[in-house]
Amino acid sequence: MRSRLAADDRILRLLDIAELPAADAGEQVEIIQASITDMDAMEKACAGADAVIHLGGHSLEQVWSKILDVNINGTYVVLEAARRQGVKRVVLASSNHAAGYVEKSRGEAGDYEFPRPDTNYGVSKVALEALGSLYADRYGLDVVCVRIGSCFEKPKDVRMLSTWLSPADGARLFEACLATPAPGFRVIWGISDNTRRWFSLDEGRKLGYESQDDSEAYAAEVIAEHGELDPESHAARYLGGAWCGPDFNTAEKEAGR
Repeated sequence: MRSRLAADDRILRLLDIAELPAADAGEQVEIIQASITDMDAMEKACAGADAVIHLGGHSLEQVWSKILDVNINGTYVVLEAARRQGVKRVVLASSNHAAGYVEKSRGEAGDYEFPRPDTNYGVSKVALEALGSLYADRYGLDVVCVRIGSCFEKPKDVRMLSTWLSPADGARLFEACLATPAPGFRVIWGISDNTRRWFSLDEGRKLGYESQDDSEAYAAEVIAEHGELDPESHAARYLGGAWCGPDFNTAEKEAGR
């Protein structure tokens, strides 16, 4: 998103635990190396900001201790630092895995689909949405939770033909989240307008998001490489795909079983 959210009238303040590339000539960015679990660092990062887009955390399944510290507590720290520094709008990266055990056979999933997390990671995204709701209702922040499908340059497998969010559409969606007046608390799906999509675009469109991409452009290539989905597989049955299968039973692995 760094290059896609750049604008002449905008300074991007970029925070990551990893070292980030320095600003290129003419690039209006400020670099901060810190953890989202560090309240002092997060308050300094939020000072004077108009909005926060929170994309930090573990992006794959992890043992509970790591998920609790980084994904759940880290989200609390982001929201609390924003509140303390007077930031009025926070966009939170949720995930399709917050509703992973919803069965695809029910049809297109609505934006406020009841949480059915498929992993520790999915639980952390349910907690993220709950924290966002709390900070919107109790403290008056505008909070938009984006249940991201699969954001890559192109779909990596057949399932992603239904869940893909192109990076360009991702930037369009974040811009809509930043620009829409007084959204309050919202949960929206972060996907492109895919011919095969499993998720609703209704709430995103209400915010002014208009997708310009469709994974169908890659369908023939992806299907030729991977074949069609087995209709009896977890990848075909559930929104969370293979993450609903036994290989992701992190609790048993953590217990040494």
